[in-house]
Amino acid sequence: MHPELKAHPEYFQKEIVQLADNVYQAFGFAASNVYMIIGDDGLIIVDTSETTVAAENILVEFRKISDLPIKTIILTHSHRDHVSGASVFAEGGSPEILASTRYSEDSLFVASDHPQPVKAMQARTKRQFGIGLSYPDEIIGIGVGPGARPLKGMGAGSLTPTQRIGDEGAKLSVHGIDLELVRAPGETPDHIVVWYPEKKVLISGDNFYRSFPALYPPRGSAYRDFDAWADTLDLLMSFGPDVLGPGHTKAVFGADTIKGALTDYRDAIRHIVDETRNGMDAGFTIDELAASVKLPDHLAEKPYLREYYGRVDFAVRAYFVGTLGWFDGNPTSLSPLAPKDEAAKIIALAGGAANVLAAAQKAHQDGDFQWALELADRLLNLGHEVALVTQLKVDALRAHAVAQINCPTRHYYIQSAKELEQGA
Repeated sequence: MHPELKAHPEYFQKEIVQLADNVYQAFGFAASNVYMIIGDDGLIIVDTSETTVAAENILVEFRKISDLPIKTIILTHSHRDHVSGASVFAEGGSPEILASTRYSEDSLFVASDHPQPVKAMQARTKRQFGIGLSYPDEIIGIGVGPGARPLKGMGAGSLTPTQRIGDEGAKLSVHGIDLELVRAPGETPDHIVVWYPEKKVLISGDNFYRSFPALYPPRGSAYRDFDAWADTLDLLMSFGPDVLGPGHTKAVFGADTIKGALTDYRDAIRHIVDETRNGMDAGFTIDELAASVKLPDHLAEKPYLREYYGRVDFAVRAYFVGTLGWFDGNPTSLSPLAPKDEAAKIIALAGGAANVLAAAQKAHQDGDFQWALELADRLLNLGHEVALVTQLKVDALRAHAVAQINCPTRHYYIQSAKELEQGA
């Protein structure tokens, strides 16, 4: 695997981290973090993890610190890895559960009364997160969370919010704690952040974590508003926090360190927007821009902008499609050949399927795995020596996975290879 990923197991070791005298972060227990704020007569929980088992494990650790009842749960956003342990933290009681008015029970799709491609999303989610892959040989981490984590009870413990926070936000005084809940759209439009001014602790949800942001995830997503996300990073800086508690990865300490990290994060998103937009205006196609737009070195080398979870080229493609749609402006692209027809013509042009198969095998041997995959797909579209070519594709996918720094890409290759082997 990529050498940087080998450090992830040590980085994501389970830990209860004290952020202030009464604020704690449960880190490394699951894909996302859970926070506990201790009040005078009750506890406030911010986000609730991805599974009921992970929530149970975290609650055991929190109970070593405080036995006060959990009276308030705040959900920063509706992604299932943040809401699925709520029933565990409710402990059979009836705590207030706060979330945005934009919170959606089916968080993976834009709110709609019509059917959505749920099965496609489920299949792609399994591939992105490497669900079912073996640890540590196949999955070492998910990019922003540990690879070794409990998956039982995934999505099982979500609860409907009892109180909705509008776009104007809210100031709360609960259990002797004064908090501000502020709308902060980024990875999702329903994001709210939790500001604890007395302790200068900001819990930011998924607007920041230790990776280039997932401006587009390969599991699929509605367009994530890049400009809104960058604006939110300015908002986060305006609080002047001394402690930043992200939705994933470790907390960040120190006002100057936090400001520097958030500034770089904002600048990275703005850079992708500017370079992609300028390229679009200059007439470049989506494929040309995905291949050419890069972060400047001074940003790309920062540990919190490495492409462990998000990818720059994914972001470029998402911005292009999210603003102008699928058509890249080249008239040839208006009516492309069907994959099977294109494959037949290209293979004929190459002198026949035997030549293309030989080229695909040579590409694999030479380590040109992307080209091997593209040639294999053309042969499969034509139904040529399906068993042999499928195995070639499996081998190329596994080999291509080895060098990936991006965990979702790595998992997608390996999981797809397994599906091909199993005839899925």
